[in-house]
Amino acid sequence: QVQLVESGGGLVQAGGSLRLSCVVSGRTFSAYAMGWFRQAPGKEREFVAAIRWSGSSTSYADSVKGRFTISRDNAKNTVYLQMNSLKPEDTAVYYCATHSVAYYLGSTYSTPGNYDYWGQGTQVTVSS
Repeated sequence: QVQLVESGGGLVQAGGSLRLSCVVSGRTFSAYAMGWFRQAPGKEREFVAAIRWSGSSTSYADSVKGRFTISRDNAKNTVYLQMNSLKPEDTAVYYCATHSVAYYLGSTYSTPGNYDYWGQGTQVTVSS
């Protein structure tokens, strides 16, 4: 079955950096766009970033643009989220997810319902 395993979360001071990783198994990783979402306590899950299956296109939430970078290594079945200049409001559980459509060429990456497999999440806590 398809499995997604995130790692790299932790506690960091404001202004610091973290790099999240998500390893995918059970699916042809290179055929699917990947997304990162996050959910803070008492809030809905929100889109953070996404990358096309080919890696040729990325999309970011306005709140993280210029600070976060999504990338992928298709040879390692891994997607990354480099998070710099972290702020306390970035505190959340971060989830990676695979898009439900192989070789998707559209631009709708921010809707959680477009993703069919999710990881268990990794906690990111940013202290002020």
